[in-house]
Amino acid sequence: MTELPILEFKNVDTYYGNIQVLYDINLKIHKGELVCLLGGNASGKSTTLKTILGVCKVKKGEVKLNGERIDGKPTKQIISKGVAIVPENRRIFPRMTVLENLELGAYLRNDKEAVKKDMEKMFELFPRLKERTHQAGITLSGGEQQMLAMGRALLSNPDVLLMDEPSMGLSPLLVDQQFELIQKVNQQGTTIFMVEQNANMALSIADRGYVLQTGSIVLSDTAENLLCNQMMQEAYLGGADVCETPVGKVFP
Repeated sequence: MTELPILEFKNVDTYYGNIQVLYDINLKIHKGELVCLLGGNASGKSTTLKTILGVCKVKKGEVKLNGERIDGKPTKQIISKGVAIVPENRRIFPRMTVLENLELGAYLRNDKEAVKKDMEKMFELFPRLKERTHQAGITLSGGEQQMLAMGRALLSNPDVLLMDEPSMGLSPLLVDQQFELIQKVNQQGTTIFMVEQNANMALSIADRGYVLQTGSIVLSDTAENLLCNQMMQEAYLGGADVCETPVGKVFP
């Protein structure tokens, strides 16, 4: 691809205080892609998202959004430039209604008519939320809360949607449904950068993937090739050879 990446890391080192967590990270996400970041616990996946959002500070290298450096900028400014996140464990506002949660997603937008149209599209995507607009968020099931967190993020009309462990805490059936929704959101034009431990499910819907180990990228390839990679199969896919029958996505 020759067009400017929407999101790019160039030789990024990130620290927690004096402790280095990310080492020389290089990655790119282009418009319309669904890219997953895989790895085990404490590999640096969530730190990568926090680095994008400005929560963790870059000590070397650059993070760019649409060609503009965002490392060093405050989180609010980064979000206003086109980044949204569906956080780990959803983190909706439990005492607020579904509608109030959704309206918060569009808080920084001034285009009221466009927000209204986006709300209608969001309800088409998540009809269950439309049925529950006046219910408190706490009354929703885990899967519905995940839909609400996604809908809230999408209403900010982001250039790139970050997703942190979307399968966490969901039953296997809900995980399948969740990944179908993520794929549908991507197919409708939203660029997605997804952190996920469930490598098989993530690669089944992704275009490309990166693999982190102890803060360094050790693999980077198309999702199809990663499914067939022996290291991936042994470390993250339970040793199964799944490259002939990827779940969900049909690769060209």
